[in-house]
Amino acid sequence: MGQSATIDREIKNYELKLREVDLNKSRLENETWYFSIVDVISILTDSNEPRRYWSDLKIKLKNEGNELYDKIV
Repeated sequence: MGQSATIDREIKNYELKLREVDLNKSRLENETWYFSIVDVISILTDSNEPRRYWSDLKIKLKNEGNELYDKIV
């Protein structure tokens, strides 16, 4: 099995997990779904504390002077 097939399988796995997310924290707008970043982090990292992971990531981005930080807070 090639790398592309592996990546496709992982993406489908993430899509399935996103469907299990609490839809009260998600919304559909113009045929596009928007999810809570904490829920996405939980799925992508298998973190037991996704809020802490997100908090630490924002601090790291700010300390590095990353422009993205200003757009996400």
